[in-house]
Amino acid sequence: MNAGDWKGRALGARTVEYDETRPILYALAVGAHATDLDLVFEERLRVLPTFALTLAQWAPDALGSAGAFDVRTAVHGTQRLRVLAPLPRAGAVEMSAHVSDVWDKGRAAVFDVTVTSPYFEATWSLFAPGSGGFGGERGPSARPRPSGAPDLSVPVRTDPDQAALYRLLGDRHHMHIDPEAAKAAGMPRPFMHGLCTLAAVTLPLAAAVGAHPADLEELEARFASPVFPGDELAVEAWKDGGATAFEASVDGTTVLSAARAAFTGAR
Repeated sequence: MNAGDWKGRALGARTVEYDETRPILYALAVGAHATDLDLVFEERLRVLPTFALTLAQWAPDALGSAGAFDVRTAVHGTQRLRVLAPLPRAGAVEMSAHVSDVWDKGRAAVFDVTVTSPYFEATWSLFAPGSGGFGGERGPSARPRPSGAPDLSVPVRTDPDQAALYRLLGDRHHMHIDPEAAKAAGMPRPFMHGLCTLAAVTLPLAAAVGAHPADLEELEARFASPVFPGDELAVEAWKDGGATAFEASVDGTTVLSAARAAFTGAR
């Protein structure tokens, strides 16, 4: 069985239940403050749309567990999210997942895992070295960096304890907390979850364009390099029709590229 044979494979369905505590914990983990009452106070709570990605993390994990690729070398390449309806403060979210595409990059394959629910559609693109060369299509190219000077610049400071807090949302891979596990993965120290970094950027980005982060409609980004807890990101953004294209870097190294976000009510 080659990588291309996984295209269209169903990964099952799952219902995840939660109370108000979990979306509040999530908001704190991605950079919300105690003064952001509509993100951290259950009486006024609006659930961040990116919280959906923690509910659906089971799907890409299921594909790896099924043996589609070597989980020791595969990496999360890109993430896309389309919001269909606001997530409830508490309740149950039903989801189903499937392998929507498999792209042949030569020496590697990219598996697209799509999760659908009444509230969102999310796609993980997983880059799997050693799984390519099966004769499939290469797939779309990454979105290019916008030309011209950015329309705005936003600094985003991560917290030294942020990865430890984000782990409590479900992604407990040891490389995000254990120095020895991080070194085994080729990193000098524990590093941020890519989805935590991406969500952390959306809060100040929403403020910069005059929107509320809970009014996110669409989001996508490519994970270009790791971010370490405590790093400060320099985010550059460009108006892109009704959305905002952006790129984030740390000390001149791009960490998020081909990124785009759309918010209801943005200027």
